[in-house]
Amino acid sequence: MDKYIGVKIIEAGPMTAEVAGVTLQRPIDTSNADSEGNGYLVKYPDGYVSWSPKKQFDEAYRKTNGMTFGLAIEAMKQGFKVARSGWNGKGMFIVYQKGYPQGIPCNAQTAKAWGMTEGDLFKCEPYLQMKMATGSHFMYTPNTLDVLADDWEIVN
Repeated sequence: MDKYIGVKIIEAGPMTAEVAGVTLQRPIDTSNADSEGNGYLVKYPDGYVSWSPKKQFDEAYRKTNGMTFGLAIEAMKQGFKVARSGWNGKGMFIVYQKGYPQGIPCNAQTAKAWGMTEGDLFKCEPYLQMKMATGSHFMYTPNTLDVLADDWEIVN
């Protein structure tokens, strides 16, 4: 069998199996729950709501205000903006730009820089882009500290 890893962003809150059964108005399987029935009510992006035992939940999910860089990349690919919690610049964040592998008509500045004619198709692979505190943007390349950090978070 192949191995899989799942990445999705959910909403969840602590809730016992007993309370979850009342809230969801259906029986809750507690065969994997601890003796107190601790767990989480989980809401998925498609609106489906379920209950997960605490142990399994804790093994599968992390809060989005303490992510690894790998999880931050996955969040960006889903359209979220991310930042390091320790960044001092107000309003700084990074986004994933899907690129233009089929090309996009280039503007005059790009055409001049690349020796092309304005309107020629400019092909570009996906990249990360940062909004700086000044409001300007640039193509972002993470350093080793950023890659190994686990203080990435989703920003509004």
